[in-house]
Amino acid sequence: MTTHLPATTGRQLGRRSWAEPWKIKMVEPLRVTTPAERAHALAEAGYNTFLLRSEDVYIDLLTDSGTSAMSDRQWAGLLLGDEAYAGSRNFYALEEAVRDTYGYRHVLPVHQGRGAEHLISQIAIRSGQFVPSNMYFTTTRLHQERAGGVFVDVIIDEAHDPQSEHPFKGDVDISKLESLITRAGADQIAYISLAGTVNMAGGQPVSMACVRALRELCDQYRIRLFLDATRMVENAFFIQEREEGYADKTIAAILREFCSLTDGAWMSAKKDSLVNIGGWLALNDADLFEEARNLVVVFEGLHTYGGLAGRDMEAMAIGITESVQQDHIRARIGQVRYLGDLLTAADVPVVRPVGGHAIFLDARRFYPHLTQDEFPAQTLAAELYLDSGVRAMERGIVSAGRDPKTGDHHHPKLELTRLAIPRRVYTQAHMDIVAEAVEAIYAQRDSAKGLIMTYEPRYLRFFQARFDRP
Repeated sequence: MTTHLPATTGRQLGRRSWAEPWKIKMVEPLRVTTPAERAHALAEAGYNTFLLRSEDVYIDLLTDSGTSAMSDRQWAGLLLGDEAYAGSRNFYALEEAVRDTYGYRHVLPVHQGRGAEHLISQIAIRSGQFVPSNMYFTTTRLHQERAGGVFVDVIIDEAHDPQSEHPFKGDVDISKLESLITRAGADQIAYISLAGTVNMAGGQPVSMACVRALRELCDQYRIRLFLDATRMVENAFFIQEREEGYADKTIAAILREFCSLTDGAWMSAKKDSLVNIGGWLALNDADLFEEARNLVVVFEGLHTYGGLAGRDMEAMAIGITESVQQDHIRARIGQVRYLGDLLTAADVPVVRPVGGHAIFLDARRFYPHLTQDEFPAQTLAAELYLDSGVRAMERGIVSAGRDPKTGDHHHPKLELTRLAIPRRVYTQAHMDIVAEAVEAIYAQRDSAKGLIMTYEPRYLRFFQARFDRP
């Protein structure tokens, strides 16, 4: 007798899928453009995806910053905004959320992360001091250099290898750091600048073992350790998944332990904290905080609003609580991995292992016939938009900028195009479309031609530079 198994609609028996821990309550219609419309829009934008109008974009993976979907509780929180100029109750809700979740004593709100980067650079760097970091980030490095600091990359070598499967490619190379301290002297180190899930390396995490070693070194030499906590919730997820002894600890507990090993942090809440605007600077040292609290009035606003409306602080406080929920962060990184798995299966060159907030296409291997001075990562972003209306961004020679002394391009080892996935915004079907679009341009990669830069602003050129076909 033949036994007939029930239909599985394409799924293997015994397989259990996961789903996003939310349901959709409101939708925003998307516009699909024609190839001719996209060609016109891209030429008008000078082949820079930052200069495209959002109405001309189909699936927007330019950035995960400020592009998340807020929850119903966050939207409800907006109605609780106390817009008093001084002493807003929403500030105290934010202060409590940061203290409870991240563990720092003193908190200042700012309009977004670069406001905090500016403050910490101004109060903690003397001209000529070195600022060692686990790879650079564009705005962080610029604020440090404008304060007179000298950036030094002390990340492990594996971070510069997109094919390395090292589980913690964001780690600091302690020997590199000690060599700098010995050579320059501890008093010439402004502070150690440590970033969680290093953006420019492909969203790669830092291990708990690394931050413990850094804490010991900083205590030995009496050097401060400051954290860019922008994506530290994602970093905590990787520690939970990959580092021995943390599998049974909660995301919240891992995050709090990591932060306890640092002296302070700055945060762009537009990422992990699921809001469209906002950030904070938090410090444990009361004297240093007093300097920051005085300076924030000059550049951001009173210390109880820091350039934000009360409603934005309330939404941020709620978002901080939501960000450390296990189901949320598992689904968030799961969607990134879903796209990464599709591209890997198609043999598209991406940074491995897949990071926390984005897929990074390896433009060097994508377009091996283009020199770095032909802007392959910028070219890739342009070709992806032309094919599908998907917007990505360059993270290579354009983002690296120029040497301020020689005027020459910095030539980073990584030449990447980033597909940053907003939180709680797109479905898996959108990721299928993105993967198909990347595969399509990869199939046509040999015919791609590079770009020339026709306009270059003085600072952070990747935002506003313009390009053309040669």
